[in-house]
Amino acid sequence: MNGKKKIMRIITRLNIGGPAIHAVLLASGLERERFETVLVSGSIGHGEGDMAYFARNNGVKPVIIPEMKREIDPLGDIAAFFKILRLMFVERPMVIHTHTAKAGTLGRLASIVFKVVAFGRGVRIYHTFHGHVFHSYFGTFSTRFYIAVERFLAFFTTGIIAISRKQRDELVKLGIAPRGRIGIIPLGLDLEMCLDLGIRKGSDSDIVTVGIVGRLVPVKNHRMFLNVVKRISGGSAVRPGIRFRVIGDGPMREELEGYAGELGVKDMVSFEGWLKDPVRIYGELDIVALTSLNEGTPVAVIEALASGRPCVATDVGGVSDVIENGRSGYLIPSFDEDAFAKAILDLISDAGKRESFGSYGRHSVRSRFSHKRLIRDIEKLYTS
Repeated sequence: MNGKKKIMRIITRLNIGGPAIHAVLLASGLERERFETVLVSGSIGHGEGDMAYFARNNGVKPVIIPEMKREIDPLGDIAAFFKILRLMFVERPMVIHTHTAKAGTLGRLASIVFKVVAFGRGVRIYHTFHGHVFHSYFGTFSTRFYIAVERFLAFFTTGIIAISRKQRDELVKLGIAPRGRIGIIPLGLDLEMCLDLGIRKGSDSDIVTVGIVGRLVPVKNHRMFLNVVKRISGGSAVRPGIRFRVIGDGPMREELEGYAGELGVKDMVSFEGWLKDPVRIYGELDIVALTSLNEGTPVAVIEALASGRPCVATDVGGVSDVIENGRSGYLIPSFDEDAFAKAILDLISDAGKRESFGSYGRHSVRSRFSHKRLIRDIEKLYTS
């Protein structure tokens, strides 16, 4: 024994997004004199951006279990379960921490077996919810089934982590676990490049660029964004002085490009795929939009505010824990496309407000969502 506490961190896949960033930063950032981390990941789905480069850049070499995927696959899931369990017996971790739904299910089921057979009461099991799948993903029957599974797994979980106050309240309301067993540890990101960007000091006559950043999947509700573009365009094919960018990729790209054509706004919207460099993404945007149906804590919004860009977003999940309505951006009820369009137009027409919102937003997220704070919080959790 070298005196270090061994951590096994399990995530469904390292696709572009907050959970992968979160897991990699923790795998690389925990104090090495006290902790040794093994990061376990599944495989990327078709059309998803791969963050393996981010793991490499941070000196992390994950153990890949190809059978672990986001989609339900009974044979693949069984194979993944036994591979995870076998890895636990090889590595013998004292802390097992799962992230996202599939890894949370397979990893915790394997942990229960491992805990009983190998180490008894000494192993601690944690699970972090990065958003959840309890609405806007599946039908009523499937949703009820997943809630029942989470309630069962929670019984064997040492601690459940929510990434926002609002998410914790939702989990309590759904009966996943009592309030006292759900802690709150917000996301932490390396925001240095975003913080170094200058606040845009434009004039009211400048060309204004509005962007939405995220996976092209149903829960992100990009159709609403395109409908808002249609409202802003006033029915014309092109409105001078405004540009719209869709940054991200996914299985809905072809469908959304077709929908933009149906709406007559194809010439106003550019679909740009994944861009890795946050300076390139946010440095060229004036306003960042988010139209999601469900969110944990939106990475794009945190990065946008750190970059000094105001945001207009649907008021879902943990979004209100990031955006202060009327100070760093606007929070809009889901599906209220008229209000969303008016909020964007308000910022388009007022360069001074864009600047003041951006400056306040940067100040509001600088320390709350730093990766250093995240690492301190997790180290405290593991040693408490």
